[in-house]
Amino acid sequence: MRKAIAWLLALTLPVGLLSGCAETQEDTDTGTEIHLDDAGITVDGEAISTEETAAVYTAHDIVYYEDGHDFTYGEGTEADAHTRAEADAHTVVHITQPGTYMLDGTLSAGQIAVDLGEDAEEDPEAVVTLILNGVDITCTVAPAVIFYNVYECGSTDEDTATETVDTTAAGANVIIADGTTNHVTGSYVARIYDPDTVVLSEDGTEVVEEEKLHKYDGAFYSKMSMNVDGGEEGTGVLNITADNEGLDTELHLTIHGGNINITSGNDGINTNEDNVSVTTINGGTLNIQVTGETGEGDGIDSNGYLVINGGTVTAAACSTSGDAGIDASTGITINGGTVMASGNMYDPIDGGDQTYVVFSFASRQTGGETYTLQNADGETVGTWTPANDFTYLVVSSPDLTAGDYTLWQGDTQLAGSASEGMGGPGAMGGGQPGGGAPPADGEAPADAPELPEGAEPPSGGEVPEGEEPLAGEEPPPDVPERPEGEEPPAGGRPEDGTQSAAELSETFPLTEGGNFFTGIAPLETTEDTASDTAET
Repeated sequence: MRKAIAWLLALTLPVGLLSGCAETQEDTDTGTEIHLDDAGITVDGEAISTEETAAVYTAHDIVYYEDGHDFTYGEGTEADAHTRAEADAHTVVHITQPGTYMLDGTLSAGQIAVDLGEDAEEDPEAVVTLILNGVDITCTVAPAVIFYNVYECGSTDEDTATETVDTTAAGANVIIADGTTNHVTGSYVARIYDPDTVVLSEDGTEVVEEEKLHKYDGAFYSKMSMNVDGGEEGTGVLNITADNEGLDTELHLTIHGGNINITSGNDGINTNEDNVSVTTINGGTLNIQVTGETGEGDGIDSNGYLVINGGTVTAAACSTSGDAGIDASTGITINGGTVMASGNMYDPIDGGDQTYVVFSFASRQTGGETYTLQNADGETVGTWTPANDFTYLVVSSPDLTAGDYTLWQGDTQLAGSASEGMGGPGAMGGGQPGGGAPPADGEAPADAPELPEGAEPPSGGEVPEGEEPLAGEEPPPDVPERPEGEEPPAGGRPEDGTQSAAELSETFPLTEGGNFFTGIAPLETTEDTASDTAET
């Protein structure tokens, strides 16, 4: 395990190619062992301290969104609030000193909170590495694991921001130990105002000015840049289950390895500094399923850049909203790895060294079906089974090379139309951070499935009676009208929501770089349509 720690902390790239966080750390500590147990937590075999001066201690002081407050307290709703009794039932394990900490065991109502003090952000020595060695941590009122104050190796300067960033020196580090399975089940903290900054309107009925005191959206959360890695063999598993978002940082996140499975009510991964944050995936296996309890959610949502250099990434967005499997407000780059992203919006990929394909379907597809891409020799070069209902399927892998291919759904061959771009709202222009846009021509798919009883409608359309639109948003019309004289987007559907069979082809010609195909539908359906048209 010592080798695994040293390996993670020594990860670096040529400094001339990087910006931000370049500095190599060395392992000088075998680690403090923290054993979690509801009956009693131990640190290096001794009962944990309750003294705040200790490097590791416990308290019942969790930060949460408390019920019973008025609108001057924060932006949370009744659903976001928790009682004092519920919060007090949680044990917080505080880590207050730099070092390496190996955690195992179970904490059924608690939190791991790393806080090295207010000055830590500027201190390169304020570095903590958590080794997850078989933990099961559950928190129902806040993130289950949170880094508050450690060294921040990055910058929030938008003018110098770049998609290439080195987080080697970051103060927040996580290793998933080989051969272990780890479960982190967490909630979130809605925005709480700093009471000293609240300014009310003249009539005292609304907050017109305030500053954030607390807001932590993810079940596994860091206020600072963070690295996540596996052990030497990369066999460890981290399962994150989240009420809201899954794995979050407020600046940069770099995933080097490990097997990470995220099930979340909203975004699976979120990095949230606008036009600055970089989510980088260099290796490992990442599986994300957004269940959509919050009514929305991208698989991966970066408010800055998303860079995929390696590993295997499977990201399924919310089935019923206009969100994307992978989303980045400033740009997406795919240089390597295997990627499958499914959702109801396409967020533009700006490029990279690896070929990718975007399939836009003529109708909403049902999750659980298997899609296969075969080359001209009938050999399978890619197989994907999205877990969610979706309209857009984005795939990339080293096996995608120039040539002619066929696409299959199970045993059914599919046809489509090549396009220079996806067109339409939210396509080549991207989407708003954390938001989405309707499929290619701005309309819902013609045969979109009905929502289950009691479920909220997808984003778009009328706002339900009695509900307000999201802050800063206007309720969109039921069906956006295309400006007079404007033609439908290339490869898009005509006004009646259908596409001429003559425009579709059973062959999908791929070139190096980006490839776009629209109107994807079963081949027999298009052939029947063409036959009917010919007979009439």
